[in-house]
Formats: sequence, C-alpha cells, structure tokens
Amino acid sequence: MLCVLSQNVGKVLTHKFIAEKILGSAWETDIGSLRVFMTTLRKKIEKLPDSPQYIQTHIGVGYRMMKVE
Repeated sequence: MLCVLSQNVGKVLTHKFIAEKILGSAWETDIGSLRVFMTTLRKKIEKLPDSPQYIQTHIGVGYRMMKVE
C-alpha cells in the first residue's frame, strides 16, 4: 500500500483504486481490510497516528499521501 501511495503523492486515490492495486479482483468484498491496512501503516510511519501528517483520509473517497518537506 505504501508503494501505491508513494507513487501518487499529492493525488487522492479512491478506495477502489487502492484495493484493486493491492487485492486485485477481490476488492469489493474487502474494503474493511483496506482500512485495517491503513491504520497499521499509519501506526508505523506517523508520529501521531491520530493526527496524520503523511496520509490524509478523504471520507467516502479514499486516501492521499502528502508531500512533506
């Protein structure tokens, strides 16, 4: 998931797009897993996972990796 986000810095990626890249054709029944993956990723890379600096959530749409300098 980190690779997909980092290849698209600054772009909002839909849940569908991310899930298809990671899970393939099984994405429709497994959006919950995408949220779990994102929570786990944030715990690993964010200083404050509850106040993310690197990965923004766009409710109902998807996620965006921010360019941080």
